[in-house]
Amino acid sequence: MKRLLTAAAAVALLGGTAYAMKESPAEPAANDWEPHSKVTLTHPDWSRKAVLYQINTRQFTPEGTFKAAQEQLPRLKELGVDILWLMPIHPIGKENRKGGLGSPYSVQDYYEVNPEFGTKADLKAFVDEAHRQGFHVILDLVANHTAWDNQMAKDHPDWYEKDWKGDFRPTPWWDWSDIIDLDWSKPGVREHVGGAMEMWVRDFGIDGYRADVAGYVPLDFWEKMRGRLDAIRPVFMLGEVQQTAFHFAAFDATYGWDWHVTSKKVAHGEGDATSFYGYYAENESLWPREAMRLTYIENHDSNAWEGTMKENYGPALDAMTVLSFTGQGLPLVHNGMEACNAKRLEFFEKDSIDWSQGEGCEYGALLKDLIAFRKANPVLDNGQWGGVMQKVDTDKPQQVFAWARRDESGKVLAFFNFSSQPVTFEVTSKLADGTYREFRGGNGVKVAAGDSVTLAPWAYRLLAATSAR
Repeated sequence: MKRLLTAAAAVALLGGTAYAMKESPAEPAANDWEPHSKVTLTHPDWSRKAVLYQINTRQFTPEGTFKAAQEQLPRLKELGVDILWLMPIHPIGKENRKGGLGSPYSVQDYYEVNPEFGTKADLKAFVDEAHRQGFHVILDLVANHTAWDNQMAKDHPDWYEKDWKGDFRPTPWWDWSDIIDLDWSKPGVREHVGGAMEMWVRDFGIDGYRADVAGYVPLDFWEKMRGRLDAIRPVFMLGEVQQTAFHFAAFDATYGWDWHVTSKKVAHGEGDATSFYGYYAENESLWPREAMRLTYIENHDSNAWEGTMKENYGPALDAMTVLSFTGQGLPLVHNGMEACNAKRLEFFEKDSIDWSQGEGCEYGALLKDLIAFRKANPVLDNGQWGGVMQKVDTDKPQQVFAWARRDESGKVLAFFNFSSQPVTFEVTSKLADGTYREFRGGNGVKVAAGDSVTLAPWAYRLLAATSAR
């Protein structure tokens, strides 16, 4: 604004025109307009096709231990998942504890393991065996807050946030009465938590972290720690946050909360197929190409506080799951999904998953087949390795969500009926043209603009070509 006012005043004084006052712009440097990315981190190669699997150690097995979880690794290998995310492994605070066993997110000691789960040696054995079978293991890190009886609160009370009375306080507004917030302006906090992160990676072979409420912790801490961890070994970082800046030098993946919310609303008839346009338009235009965004059907929070898969998605569950695994995004299997778990698992008590529900569970077979489909089609790879989704036009856009992903490796085409009514629609885009294989089918099928397609309520068609067009 200052420059405009100065130019106007000069024009008035000289009696000339605005055009006479223009100066020739300096020639830009040759590379001023060259495209570049703000992303400086490098994803580990093993995250390219990865599917995450979340383990709630307490509820994963009747024993609720690392040893018992280790026995399940061959089953998870058969399912096809790659990165195992262990919910917090640390001792749980007793002061102001919720329920009988407390929340795993109330950390009493960042450098120890919860004796409920076993010993450090048991954890190391789990990680070593997981590595031997081809998995990678990340830990849930709770950096924003600790238990009231974490030793730091006694040794370094100045490392904590205080309320207006000068007392320890939990994160404001939420009902998180079992924890107290750390003060991230204190260098000691950063070194204590950062030192623990390095120890688990260096001494136990941990392959990275899922950072709880990552946005509540200063971004510069995560960026600093990403460099320190990568100096030990290439790590994978998933942040519970939905901000683009966290992808530049800190996190490989962040949460797609908007995707999760939108998918539930559409499943409940509170939106139509076009409801996804906002999410995917922003994903393409605002987020870095390298960003992996967690498009999840269920995790520990949604299961405990929002409802089960069936409660949240009803008859739309299969179609939404297919979208989460094949659209741009990073898919997650929360433990029990493959067994059609129909229960909201208790968060503060022992409540083992009933794996007998898995007998005859067709959804588990769907997850396994989708993972195999992803790995057979490189265009569905994570981050910058996969193809960008492109809208395929039809004459029924309110009911039909259609897209293609293609690159030099191949092409995947998908149609979804996101409504409770059957639909017959015409494909109006030549982007769909090609010869494909049906998901879960070996026969070839041709698709071309002008074709008519019929889908049952909440049905989908997923097709893969062997070469891009």
